[in-house]
Amino acid sequence: MARRRQLYEGKAKVLFEGPEPGTLVQYFKDDATAGNGAKSGIITGKGVLNNRISEYLMLKLHEINIPTHFIRRLNMREQLIREVEIIPLEVVVRNVAAGSLAKRLGIPEGTRLPRTIIEYYYKNDALNDPMVSEEHIAAFNWAAPQDMDDMNQLALRTNDFLMGMFTAVGITLVDFKLEFGRIWEGEEMRILLADEISPDNCRLWDSKTNEKLDKDRFRRDMGRVEEAYQEVAKRLGILPESGNGDLKGPEAVQ
Repeated sequence: MARRRQLYEGKAKVLFEGPEPGTLVQYFKDDATAGNGAKSGIITGKGVLNNRISEYLMLKLHEINIPTHFIRRLNMREQLIREVEIIPLEVVVRNVAAGSLAKRLGIPEGTRLPRTIIEYYYKNDALNDPMVSEEHIAAFNWAAPQDMDDMNQLALRTNDFLMGMFTAVGITLVDFKLEFGRIWEGEEMRILLADEISPDNCRLWDSKTNEKLDKDRFRRDMGRVEEAYQEVAKRLGILPESGNGDLKGPEAVQ
């Protein structure tokens, strides 16, 4: 097999040149980080689970006409995606006070917010991804006003859909992070949902007990991280109730 050219390696994923122009192969790692790399470790099977969970959720979003970069899953750890120009913003959608919002504003964690809040963070690890306003985004031309309108609309539609889906399986969607990219089709530019949707970038709590089923278990040294990710996959019907199968999966194919 021909050696693939690696284009980028992030904290949780590796991007390789795709088999066709305009495509990439996204490989999900077991590596876990918190605090922009201040804490790091390995969560066995995380990459396999996140690949499956993200595939499942992206396909469901396709069904309601939310455009994403996802094309298809290739194997246990890899998926084929469209190559997009990533907009350098993290769009955070919050339904319940948790994490930095609770800390910043002194709101007890777990407080239901009076309305869904959208926040923006500038994607820059060296600066610890600072929170920015729409004024900053416009001033530095990170995204045009129409881009912002599209991203906000897609973020809110995604939130409404995922809230319903998770509620149906006994999970509260507390908050989550999205990334978006631009793609050109002829002279027309479109905004697509990119990156992934998984317990790595969503806060997911059991609806009855508020038990955390996401990466906060790693951030806060709560233990049973693998089991939490598996529980999300089981409730979504991705993993059988009886067993977890082989969650190690193959290494990245070069």
